[in-house]
Amino acid sequence: MPEISRFFGIVIAMFYKDHMPPHFHAKYAGQWAAFSIEDLKLIEGELPRRAISLVLEWAFQHRDALMVNWEKAQRREALEKIKPLD
Repeated sequence: MPEISRFFGIVIAMFYKDHMPPHFHAKYAGQWAAFSIEDLKLIEGELPRRAISLVLEWAFQHRDALMVNWEKAQRREALEKIKPLD
């Protein structure tokens, strides 16, 4: 699972050729979750509330770049790093 960003101990990644809907994965403190890109909702797994807030803030800022990476992942192309949350 290629890592596309990392901030505050949260790792953001995507799988190649993953299932629909377009989404990304976040890992933090031994937990993981998947978030939809289109509506920025938690669709699977769980994270601490603060980590979810940080992930959603970051994803809102980078939704277009996430969709570009999703499309690349579906074609098994190299993914682009996305700037971390400051």
